[in-house]
Amino acid sequence: MRKIGFIMLVIISVLTINTLRAQQAPMFTIYSNSYGVINPGYYGLSEGVNAMATYRNQWTGFKDSQTGNVVSPRTFFVSADLPLKVLGGGLGLSVMKDQLGFEDNTSVNLGYSYHFDVGMGTLGLGAAISLNNRKVDFSQANPLSGNDPAIPSGEQSDMLFDFNLGLFYMVPETFYVAASVTNLMEAKGKALGDQSTSSASFVGDRTFYLVAGYEYQFDNPKFMLNPSIMVMSDVASTQFNATARLWYNNKFNFGVNYRYQESIDLIAGITIKGVEIAYAYDINTKGIGLPGSHEVSVCYRFKLDMDKSPRIYRSIRYL
Repeated sequence: MRKIGFIMLVIISVLTINTLRAQQAPMFTIYSNSYGVINPGYYGLSEGVNAMATYRNQWTGFKDSQTGNVVSPRTFFVSADLPLKVLGGGLGLSVMKDQLGFEDNTSVNLGYSYHFDVGMGTLGLGAAISLNNRKVDFSQANPLSGNDPAIPSGEQSDMLFDFNLGLFYMVPETFYVAASVTNLMEAKGKALGDQSTSSASFVGDRTFYLVAGYEYQFDNPKFMLNPSIMVMSDVASTQFNATARLWYNNKFNFGVNYRYQESIDLIAGITIKGVEIAYAYDINTKGIGLPGSHEVSVCYRFKLDMDKSPRIYRSIRYL
């Protein structure tokens, strides 16, 4: 859960601790389309090219009560991965931009996943280099007391270098389970500003993920149910998501997601010529006047001829 207090007065954390972290890593309602961002073990497992983009506007229109400025979190990412037979695995690249109030973060991940045949499926063991540009415009802050020497002045930014690690096990048309960690080293940046008496600095937000999903094929081959879960934790706080999406004729899908103690989310999507467009709307259940959230995701997937022996698929999603 993203903390509202951080949105309203991110500067308070500078006054009370000697490091300044980014907000909790973004959570996506259509999280199955973000695996290439949070788990490098996923790269290349689909035996084809995956390219996707997602935009999320959380708590749309949420404003700072003091300044009237819109401070709702907004996140946009693009990612792509593909298998490389010559390397025995897959490569992936993602770019994410995350804005929260007067904080603006951009991250770039580039990584590789090595694939092992394990039982009926494939295990991807992946690692990625992560470059994170953290930026906060302190001139937009409205501290309780002016001219506080502990508060950095103007716009402060830093580049953090870190690593992501992930395991992703997939049995096509049956199930998958995965675990990963982003910003493993919690890289620490330089002190924020020479004029500040505080030793505050940016620190990477180490985050752990556990995901799992299953594909249930009905007797009618036109229908498929896809339940899945995601657990996301930075140790200080944990989010739990449970999702069920129903697919029809490999073209339409409808679903619902429950985010524990935060929201109930509705999902709808359509696939046209290999392009899936999905939309999610989050209905706040916190009961404190927060508006809803919007999310749009576009994915394009196509298979590559990997010179492998043909498989027989039951699921309509593989036809």
